[in-house]
Amino acid sequence: MSLLAWIVLGLVAGFIGSKVVNNTGQGLLVDILLGVVGAVVGSFLFKQFGEPGVSGLNLYSLVVAVIGAVNLLWLYHALIGRRWVL
Repeated sequence: MSLLAWIVLGLVAGFIGSKVVNNTGQGLLVDILLGVVGAVVGSFLFKQFGEPGVSGLNLYSLVVAVIGAVNLLWLYHALIGRRWVL
C-alpha cells in the first residue's frame, strides 16, 4: 500500500474512531496519526485471531483500522484519563 493510501485510510479511520470514542475529532494531524497507528494495531489484533489485517484501500481495511483506532483511543483515555476541573 502506498504512503498516500495509508494517509487517506488513517485520516478516515482516525476521524471515525475519534467520533466513536468521544464525539469529537482530535484534529487533522492527530486523526491521521491515530488512524495509521490504529490500522497497524488493528491489523496486529486481527492477525492474532487468524483474520487478515489491512490489505489495501478498501472497506475491510477501513473497518480493521477503525477498530484499531478505537482500541488505541480507549487505551489512551484509560491511561491518561480526563482531567478533573473543579
